[in-house]
Amino acid sequence: MTRPPDTAPQHDSFPADIGPVVSSAHLANSSLPALSELEFALTMANNAFQRWMVRCMTAAGMPGLSPLDVLIVHLVNHRDRTKTLADICLVLNIEDTHLANYAIRKLVQHGLVRTGRTGKEKTVAITDEGQALCTRYAEIREALVVRAARQMGHDPADISRMAAMLRTLSGAYDQAARAAAAM
Repeated sequence: MTRPPDTAPQHDSFPADIGPVVSSAHLANSSLPALSELEFALTMANNAFQRWMVRCMTAAGMPGLSPLDVLIVHLVNHRDRTKTLADICLVLNIEDTHLANYAIRKLVQHGLVRTGRTGKEKTVAITDEGQALCTRYAEIREALVVRAARQMGHDPADISRMAAMLRTLSGAYDQAARAAAAM
């Protein structure tokens, strides 16, 4: 017996409610399965965002930068103020300063930032080339991501609330990481 082509096969083994979309069912089997769903969504969003940053920077004219390189050049360009290495690590929540130092050296080699010193502290400032690159990146972002987000009809207030929630959750994960390190 053949079934009509426009109907899907029936699977009695699949329950009607398949639960949250997660990558680790054993972690979702907790008192808060929605958190596991959020963690999976964060993983997907983080990977997509990192891929986007690298490809947008390539389209802006600077191939070969890592996601961390891109984040740092934008942060150094932020408000056109010199940043310290400590500021960069604090704002981007980078625990290993060696990673930030390596990225900064790479950005210096590309002529996007310059380093200096204020007392014993390393400082980083944007160059004209770095500022121009950030401007081009922003233009591409506006055309491809911002326009798409607007077309999806996302309420800017909802996006801001989601960002605030994620910042708050990052604090919970930081606290939990400290507690886990002390175990």
